[in-house]
Amino acid sequence: MEITGMGWLIVVGVAVVSLALGVIVPKILARRRTAEAEARARTIVADAEKEGERKRKEAELEVKDMIFRAKAELEKEARERRDALQGLERRLLQREESLERKLDHLDRREQQISGREAEFTRRDEQLRESENKIQALLAEERQNLERISGMTAEEAKRVLMRHMESEARLEAMALVRRIEDEAKETADRKAKEVLAIAIDRCSSDFVAEATVSVVTLPSDDMKGRIIGREGRNIRAFEKATGIDVIVDDTPEAVILSGFDSVRREIARIAMERLIVDGRIHPARIEEVVEKVKKEIDEKIREAGEQATFALGVTGFHSELIRLIGRLRYRTSYSQNQLHHTVEVAQLAAVIATEMGLDPTLVKRAALLHDIGKSVDGYHEGTHTQIAAEYAKKYGEHPHVINAIAAHHEDEEPNCLEAVILQAADSLSAARPGARREMLESYVKRLEKLEKVADSFKGVSKSYAIQAGREIRIIVESGQVSDTDAQQMARDIARRIEQELEYPGHVKVTVIRETRAVEYAK
Repeated sequence: MEITGMGWLIVVGVAVVSLALGVIVPKILARRRTAEAEARARTIVADAEKEGERKRKEAELEVKDMIFRAKAELEKEARERRDALQGLERRLLQREESLERKLDHLDRREQQISGREAEFTRRDEQLRESENKIQALLAEERQNLERISGMTAEEAKRVLMRHMESEARLEAMALVRRIEDEAKETADRKAKEVLAIAIDRCSSDFVAEATVSVVTLPSDDMKGRIIGREGRNIRAFEKATGIDVIVDDTPEAVILSGFDSVRREIARIAMERLIVDGRIHPARIEEVVEKVKKEIDEKIREAGEQATFALGVTGFHSELIRLIGRLRYRTSYSQNQLHHTVEVAQLAAVIATEMGLDPTLVKRAALLHDIGKSVDGYHEGTHTQIAAEYAKKYGEHPHVINAIAAHHEDEEPNCLEAVILQAADSLSAARPGARREMLESYVKRLEKLEKVADSFKGVSKSYAIQAGREIRIIVESGQVSDTDAQQMARDIARRIEQELEYPGHVKVTVIRETRAVEYAK
């Protein structure tokens, strides 16, 4: 079919419209999408602004809250400091009042002392006047005596010397008589000889041990590490060892205090190892303490075996050896009990040998006589009863059991071994230097001896020797003659008898010598 002109126009119009729609519609849609996007963008911006405003307000509120809390804490701290300052001010006022009272008291005392000094000065003058009068009276009396007696002072001195010579002879006769009486007591003399031999052969040095242990620190900063945060380290240490740890102002040192000497030794070694290691916390503390406990148990066993081996005594039960070894960490009156035990065994063995007895039983009794001190914290009864019970439990000889039970006279001794053990135990405890109290009284006695000698005119130096059994006095040869030296020895001996208490005899030796010194140039 042919298309007319009008049809062509319509087709062309439709094509033009379609083309226009294909160009215009996308632009319209693009504009619409752009408008929608802009609207959404404005909405997002508005929401963001609202959210930012909200967060800003929240931040402002939080800052204000923090400022309020900080201000409250500052006010609280200020109040506490103010209270502390007020308390310090009150204490200072009280101390000032106390000092004022003391100053007043001192002023009054000073006035009293000044008055007494004046009184003493007056009395001193009176005494000097009285002394001058007495001297004059003595001179007059001497002249009267010479006139009445018909003797001069020199003649009277010779008469006095004859009386003193007679008195000295009487004293010498009394001394001879006493020596003869002692010579008749042969049993007593023999016993003293045996004891002297035992002491001479078994004399030993002794070092006193402290009842508390002091651990040296590399610096005071270590104290804080030992205590730990909120004290957890020190609590863990005390719980693991059973020993109190004292951290005070002592520079670079802490003190370990406890009743059980074995635990105290464990605590000391553990503390030293922790300080060297540097790792101090509860788990490490428990680990080190357990390790040290095992080592100390081994040392206790070795100490007991060494003591029995040194004395040549065998056949002890392992529990008895352990108790003997524990004495290494026990002291009594500052005397180490293991040293004391070995010394008693040596003394007892020598005494038994001198008396012709077998020393084996008495050495066994001596080794076991104080083992009750190793366990008396955990058992009832005295240490002698506990030791006797252990000896009986592990099958020791009846003489050994009786010697242990009777060494402090809790029971009657029924064998010679018991008597020997008593004597050896007393010798070990009573010798000079064995125990602190004995040592102190011993030193005081020597000081008193020297003080008595130094009080005499002409004495240059004095020395107490032979454990206080002799005192040697060196005198000035220009002030003391040979005759005066003899008289001084007798006078010092009498003063010692009157003023001091001492065992046995004290020999007084006065030494007078003249030295001539020149130098060759």
